[in-house]
Amino acid sequence: MSEPQALKPADAVAAALVDRAPSKLQPYLRLMRLDRPIGTWLLYWPCVFGLALGAVADSRPFGSWYDWYLIALFGIGAIVMRGAGCTYNDIVDRDFDAKVARTRGRPIPSGAVSVKQAWMFAAGLCLIGLLILLQLNWLSVGLGAGSLLLVAGYPFMKRITWWPQAWLGLTFNWGAILGFAAQTGSLDTADAMLYAGLFFWTLGYDTIYAHQDKDDDALIGVKSTARLLGEKSRPWILGFYAVAFTLILAAGFTEHEGWPYVLLMLLAGGQMLWQVHTLDIDDSERCLKIFRANRETGALIAAALIISTWVG
Repeated sequence: MSEPQALKPADAVAAALVDRAPSKLQPYLRLMRLDRPIGTWLLYWPCVFGLALGAVADSRPFGSWYDWYLIALFGIGAIVMRGAGCTYNDIVDRDFDAKVARTRGRPIPSGAVSVKQAWMFAAGLCLIGLLILLQLNWLSVGLGAGSLLLVAGYPFMKRITWWPQAWLGLTFNWGAILGFAAQTGSLDTADAMLYAGLFFWTLGYDTIYAHQDKDDDALIGVKSTARLLGEKSRPWILGFYAVAFTLILAAGFTEHEGWPYVLLMLLAGGQMLWQVHTLDIDDSERCLKIFRANRETGALIAAALIISTWVG
């Protein structure tokens, strides 16, 4: 039998993989957010950007067998480590989640998974992540281990700062640094610019996401940029996206990407403008739809970085 509908998060998508899984596995698959794949995409795309920019830095087209091997490896890693991060986040936030309509159906606050079981599950996922990380060079291994400090701090940011989205930006885009290091064995200015640009991208899309919860957050005292910026959110999000677009574009130019890169990036920039233009911060369903559209934003940026190595 499928998990009762009442226990599913309000923003879960139709997910046959999860719904058709054995009932004992379903809560764990939901802990991993496999019923809500957008977060995995947003964790994965920066890895792809870093891998592609690394190929540009090496002055070669992206597409060798090793490039595609890394693409697959980072894809599995994104699924596993997002699962570990979300499980840890749910352990820390279980009392808050029980008070919010969108999250009270998560496995821990609903009672489908105990805290002890969740810790064991998170440890197992981290072990798989470590095995994946050990396939990379030692710089990448060190960077990957360092990212755990960011992951560990994230659930507490909403308690102490109005800018938890900024911490998420630092955390979720670490893959851009890791992917570049996996390709080149080094870091450079262009990759730092890419990371900074993606930080502002996350500030934009996660502020949109946070508007779904602003009323509940206000009641329980959780902070967010959505609550901080309020009715001024739209111009701020436009500003975040403008800075993101500029820095990502500059990162490609720094590694000597050509005009095909600019033309393809304009598609991503146009998609960001569409998000801001159609945003209604008081419509939760609209906010969720626009937030999820960042999967396509990421695909357009990835296409710009990769295709321009073939035709530039």
